[in-house]
Amino acid sequence: MNSKFLFILAAIVGLFANVTLFAADAAGDAKTRMRGRVGQIDQLKLAEVVGENNRGFLEMRKSDGAGSALVEQENRDRSTVFSDTAAKTGSTAEVVGRSFAKQVAAASRPGVWIQREDGSWVKK
Repeated sequence: MNSKFLFILAAIVGLFANVTLFAADAAGDAKTRMRGRVGQIDQLKLAEVVGENNRGFLEMRKSDGAGSALVEQENRDRSTVFSDTAAKTGSTAEVVGRSFAKQVAAASRPGVWIQREDGSWVKK
């Protein structure tokens, strides 16, 4: 093998290593932001502004400008975490999200809107 080929191979391996580290950092950052939002999201849930859908994401139930921005941020971070978990487990982000939705539904307080697997909404 010539040195040019080895250099290119090393660069590619390094690039993939950096991408993997970046993905792990992105998921860790997303989890940190999610922990910081728990109180605000719980308030929106108890006010019936948002509910937990069956794909693992928050969904607006009532119009609320500030709540809408928070929901977008949370869902973006959840998507990052689902993708990272899927990559680590050999699953898909959709399967991870649906599993997360079941866990959240089981742990939710009474009065929170939950979307069932069939798509219907119920108040827990």
